[in-house]
Amino acid sequence: MPRRAILIPLLALLLTACGAPPPAPQAPVPAAPARSLPAGLEVPAIEAKSSLVPLGLNADRTVEVPPVDRPLQAGWYEYGPTPGEPGPAVILGHIDGGHRKGIFWRLHELEPGNEVHIDRADGRRLTFEVTKVEQIAKNAFPTEAVYGDTADPQLRLITCGGRYDAANRNYLDNVIAYAKLER
Repeated sequence: MPRRAILIPLLALLLTACGAPPPAPQAPVPAAPARSLPAGLEVPAIEAKSSLVPLGLNADRTVEVPPVDRPLQAGWYEYGPTPGEPGPAVILGHIDGGHRKGIFWRLHELEPGNEVHIDRADGRRLTFEVTKVEQIAKNAFPTEAVYGDTADPQLRLITCGGRYDAANRNYLDNVIAYAKLER
């Protein structure tokens, strides 16, 4: 029998005999769901609902975005964690396109506590809770905060925002919603 297996019960017995309560058993940490591709997104607070398409990288190593001629289509960054795996799963969507509102037209309205539902290919629905929403200049994009490793399953929803630069046909900011998996 390994020494540790003998020492732990002996320590508990010794502590009990001395009048101290034995150490409380540790609650098991729930395991993250196994990897499964995301299939759909629903954000009730902003009435957003979409299937999810995989997004890779452009030739210049920037993240692809869903087709602008389909502004209601959201996509997930396929080279990162899938929703439910440890780390930040990243979902991108347009604020608008083709003179129509996009899937994340109202992303800036999200508040901490709002829910984001992700439907997965395995049939499970995961619920994430929004923890923070920020608008930040694209030239100050928080790459580490968005894509950096996290110990637990998290989610990032990203769209354009802020002032529209008509000359360059681009928004100057990004709106980013951060969320964590509810247990």
